[in-house]
Amino acid sequence: MTTKSRDERRVTRQRTPAIWQPGAEKPERTPVQQAVRGGARLKARGFSALLVIALSGILVFAFASDDFYIHSITVGGLRYMTANEIYALTNVVGLHAFWIDPAAVRRDLLNSPTIADAQIIVGGPPELLTILIAEREPALVWEQGGQAVWIDVNGRVMRQREDRPELVRVQADAVLTSPVEAEVTVETVAGALQLQTLLPTGITLRYHPDRGLGYNDSRGWLVWLGTGTGMAEKLRILESIAADLNARGIRAFEVSLVNPDAPHVATLRRGQ
Repeated sequence: MTTKSRDERRVTRQRTPAIWQPGAEKPERTPVQQAVRGGARLKARGFSALLVIALSGILVFAFASDDFYIHSITVGGLRYMTANEIYALTNVVGLHAFWIDPAAVRRDLLNSPTIADAQIIVGGPPELLTILIAEREPALVWEQGGQAVWIDVNGRVMRQREDRPELVRVQADAVLTSPVEAEVTVETVAGALQLQTLLPTGITLRYHPDRGLGYNDSRGWLVWLGTGTGMAEKLRILESIAADLNARGIRAFEVSLVNPDAPHVATLRRGQ
């Protein structure tokens, strides 16, 4: 009796497995369980509906409010350009902030030769659009065709925006009648900057499309030196030529060291 009773009790205590196995009957939920699950689904659906309504209201407000349309911008990093110039270059006037493509705005800004880089930040009212500008620095002043422009170290042509007397000036030959185009060669810029450190302060350089850079020497010579960074060696050769001409009593009016291995000296006839 005792053993049987224990076995019966063990059978009674066995519970339905928590994991349903194929072939076994699915456990039926009680009405209370079904009501709880149904209530949870209703709550989730209600929350989703409220969220959709709230987001829709925000979108309607954002598009209806004039505060989200671009009427002004915040600009930083400027030294030479003005905020109005940047505003005109962005092509975002009257656009909604949601439709601004920062990459496209940056491309538009980089079309300006004065702008080296730009960072575009789209935010919320009141500063919907912030632009941080990095401008190119002028390396020299170039005069050609009656127009003076700035040139940077990479040869990029920019509008001259102020007087910078410390910059070396290059005056193009009269054979170049039209204003300078988009770029000057890097070799020409490099040569001009090197000559600025080697020649007397304030001297104006000359430029000829075939002879490169030159200047009017204090001895009354027109000296042509070509382009590139070998200017120190060419000036040393020039001094050797000057010493030789002086020793022989020969007067020159033009010296070309475009090719330093084959200098050319144009001399005056005796009596001139």
